[in-house]
Amino acid sequence: MKDSKKDIRALTKEQLRDFFVKEGDKAFRGNQVYEWLWSKSAHSFDEMTNISKETRDKLDAHFVINHIEVDSMQKSSDGTIKNAVKLHDGLVVESVLIPTENRTTACVSSQVGCSLDCKFCATARLKRMRNLNPDEIFDQVVAIDKESRLYHNKPLSNIVFMGMGEPLMNYNNVLKAIDKITSPEGLGMSPKRIVVSTSGVPKMIKKMADEEVKFKLAVSLHSAIDEVRSKIMPFNENFPLKDLREALEYWYAKTKNRITYEYVVWRGINDRKKDVEALIDFCKFAPSKVNLIEYNPIDDGEFQQASEEALNMYINMLEANNITVTVRRSRGKDIDAACGQLANKNQ
Repeated sequence: MKDSKKDIRALTKEQLRDFFVKEGDKAFRGNQVYEWLWSKSAHSFDEMTNISKETRDKLDAHFVINHIEVDSMQKSSDGTIKNAVKLHDGLVVESVLIPTENRTTACVSSQVGCSLDCKFCATARLKRMRNLNPDEIFDQVVAIDKESRLYHNKPLSNIVFMGMGEPLMNYNNVLKAIDKITSPEGLGMSPKRIVVSTSGVPKMIKKMADEEVKFKLAVSLHSAIDEVRSKIMPFNENFPLKDLREALEYWYAKTKNRITYEYVVWRGINDRKKDVEALIDFCKFAPSKVNLIEYNPIDDGEFQQASEEALNMYINMLEANNITVTVRRSRGKDIDAACGQLANKNQ
């Protein structure tokens, strides 16, 4: 029965080698299979053409490859592609290919639904069903790389963990996936081209710093005033800004890596001068960059994009304080692929 078979990608290379030795075969067969699974992204044992039919049948008797399938694909007028990704158990997550002139970025999911409760995000309205496995995260990247080559004539250049889910609430699997993505035995991508975006889990930010990760960190901040942040991101009650700041100070001391803050300005919520002043104060303890993100309404009227005047106030005050600021115009809005819109409407 398929259900009783072990997912072969849960095995290390050493465990694969051991399996073949126990079966009376050569250990190097494990290396061959490992290469097919990770470097060549094989989805079936039949694809492993340098391995005998007998050996492939033996693998099929013991193991399964729980690969994803792109269930449906939507293309935006701006070239953005959104995938509805079907997992082996029938659950669905979404991932997005975002093209610009000189690069293509994969926005990948780390959970089915989300562990957190940000009120402005469509994904947060879905209950968290489960964490994604490392291979399911890896497969999203492989699928988007293929689409990037097919539709934009270039390989995938960047990855952001900004899809469905809170990556640091699926810490071990996200790090294992990044390990496979960056390994020469996997996709061989540079960790400097990977950004993990978190809403701010202080304990896990410190853990990342201790483990000396090489990828970049982005924090979904949206307010540097506790009262305001708790209203829009209720989990802030458990992880207040004081704890987040302390964890980020620790991160910078350990890694010396600049921190990026993701920040949406909403009308009547965080569009006052004192909101900008609090953000400036929060940014000053370490080199940082603020990405002001265009808001994409998810249905009701509670959250509305702030005025251009408010946005310009943020830009001018941040720049006057020597804080790097960029405005990120959202892409893929016409297919609900923009920031905060991923919600499995196709389910």
